Amino acid sequence: MSRTLMIQGTGSDVGKSLLVAGLARAFANRGVRVAPFKPQNMSNNAAVTADGGEIGRAQALQARAARLTPRIDMNPVLLKPQGASGAQIVVQGRVAGQAKARDYQDLKPRLMQPVLESYARLKAEADIVIVEGAGSAAEINLRRNDIANMGFAREVDAPVALVGDIDRGGVIAQLVGCKAALDDDDAAMIEAFIVNKFRGDASLFDDGLRFVEARTGWRALGVVPFFDAAARLPAEDAFGLRTQSRERRNGVTIAVPLLPHIANFDDLDPLKAEQGVRVIFLKDGEPLPPETQLVILPGSKATIADLAALRANGWDIDILAHVRRGGRVFGVCGGYQMLGRVIRDPLGVEGAAGEAHGLGLLDVETTLSGAKTLTPVSGHAPIFDAPFSGYEMHVGESSGAACARPALRLADGRLDGATSRDGRVAGAYAHGIFADDSLRASLLRTLGAPTSALRYEESIEETLDTLAAHCARHIDLDALWEIAR
Repeated sequence: MSRTLMIQGTGSDVGKSLLVAGLARAFANRGVRVAPFKPQNMSNNAAVTADGGEIGRAQALQARAARLTPRIDMNPVLLKPQGASGAQIVVQGRVAGQAKARDYQDLKPRLMQPVLESYARLKAEADIVIVEGAGSAAEINLRRNDIANMGFAREVDAPVALVGDIDRGGVIAQLVGCKAALDDDDAAMIEAFIVNKFRGDASLFDDGLRFVEARTGWRALGVVPFFDAAARLPAEDAFGLRTQSRERRNGVTIAVPLLPHIANFDDLDPLKAEQGVRVIFLKDGEPLPPETQLVILPGSKATIADLAALRANGWDIDILAHVRRGGRVFGVCGGYQMLGRVIRDPLGVEGAAGEAHGLGLLDVETTLSGAKTLTPVSGHAPIFDAPFSGYEMHVGESSGAACARPALRLADGRLDGATSRDGRVAGAYAHGIFADDSLRASLLRTLGAPTSALRYEESIEETLDTLAAHCARHIDLDALWEIAR
């Protein structure tokens, strides 16, 4: 009989996604068929699935940890924030509309059915479904019609293990406070708790564990030390980018404007992993460092709004000066659109209907449309003279004279992107291309970086194995299995 276990948290960013990935790989290593599942996610970091939809990037990583192919059922409801216009609502992989936060609360009862359908399909194929909650278990202001936490747990009778984050401080209050805030029926769904992100001697927290057990009646399953290698894995949201330390490295400097609606920023992870590369995320008001060799304009969930933010920070002036000095620029998806002459949104796909002048560095024009392209792609990149693989996830089409010099040639014969006459400015719609070791090595050679020994996809697998061993060492997996039902 298939089992279910739900991992909820005392708040956002307590490490739920990472623990689910680690547990998925740890149980998979035991020969257990594991299916990761998140009923509702909110993230602009998404992945294209083989069945033609999109899910949160964290669920794609969890699927990989479970040694499964990502599929839309693993994250049936995905909310993609678009700023003033609210959030785009993706249901079972496809855009179903958009809504502001208050309006979305009224939509949730209609979303429980597709959530349950996706869950049932996964459960029919797995020995255990590991479900990840969203935000805090104790968001009682959002409890009505909830599909993400206790509402889902109650609907399917899923036992819950609650995760608290000791690194942010106050973990005892986090855990005991959740018990106090929840109504009795919701609190009864929680069977156990895990203390995550511990630094130092875990035995010093023995009294804390006993106190939480006594006050809540929940079982302590472990104290998990901080997992430093988490930075090597794709992150779920962009919050961490704003607090990321700037490690000093010799070699190539790549600057990335941290736009308000940045999307699919894990495109940059392979470059961040290179020892001879320093990737700098520019925060509001920060100038482009003079040592920058390459500017990457990332993907965006609200391209025209992010283009306005880019100008408000003066980054357009910095980028144009960078190009005049002989620097290079590459745009990914929305960033590619920004490099052109104009972006038109006549239907208000990403906000209010209108248009905006781009940076004019590529002779292309873009018109946004309601149809979204979602497909894995591969081929050859003329600009890098290397093979590539990745995925398309975008609305709109771009055309113009610079498209006669495509950045990418897809295996199906289509062309993607554009390149300036001097080859120093380029862009393309495909995401994920820097994960290809050959392409990335070609780019870094162009920038004068030392030869790379990084095998990026292998490094992800190694990190997942390390994470699984970390979880198995510090969490009672047998007890988790017993709790699951």
